[in-house]
Amino acid sequence: MDIYLSGEAKKLNRKNLTVVFLHGGGYYVSDKSKEERYIRPYLKKGLNVVNLNYRIKRGVPVATEDLPNALNYLATQRATYPLNLDRVILTGFSAGAHIASMAAVTANDPAYPNKLVPGIKIAGVINFSGPVDGLDVVEHVFMNNEVPIMKEIGMALFPETTDYAPKELVAKYEPINYFDKNDPPFFLWHGGKDDQVPASTFEKFVALLNQEPNKNEVLFLPEGLHSPSSNELNSAYEKIFVFLDKL
Repeated sequence: MDIYLSGEAKKLNRKNLTVVFLHGGGYYVSDKSKEERYIRPYLKKGLNVVNLNYRIKRGVPVATEDLPNALNYLATQRATYPLNLDRVILTGFSAGAHIASMAAVTANDPAYPNKLVPGIKIAGVINFSGPVDGLDVVEHVFMNNEVPIMKEIGMALFPETTDYAPKELVAKYEPINYFDKNDPPFFLWHGGKDDQVPASTFEKFVALLNQEPNKNEVLFLPEGLHSPSSNELNSAYEKIFVFLDKL
């Protein structure tokens, strides 16, 4: 992980948030250094930021373990890294946003195995194009893709299976199945023309978020693709900082 410590953070009082970002890449490719455009707006605001890698090419189950592991590690290193872990914002793009969302909605589930240690509180989630439901649909999109690397990603999502993963396995990694009103506020960005995580897979989750419009915010771009353009990202961050100010 890359840890950016700001000299201004402690002066921010309630706005002293710790932002933890996870990159995309289908749990298979990419690296924290590849998507730094997502963390620059937070750095400019003087926030502490953690840019996190996670194990790739090991599948969804392994990748989702690494965010709780990292947060728990940071809790043991408070003297070295003076981060405010009582006000953590989990964010990511694509696969990373899925991992962030999973950690947030399972934090209050006593049956979920990857537990956060006491003293860590998730204050909010910012999800760019990360699966929240219909992970089986996403698996089909990748496994049936004609582009070799996309097919490789699809085959590696659940490496313990050689065909499509059984629904009961996939369901364990769908944030919607853990969602409740005690979960932290969500900011969700997604595009109507996303060819990797189809817009239809967000519909039920969005309906849940929209039950509390003062708490959650959904930014849906009908013409948006999987990855936001520079202009779309800049526009999103204007809304994101309004969202964060309410937390």
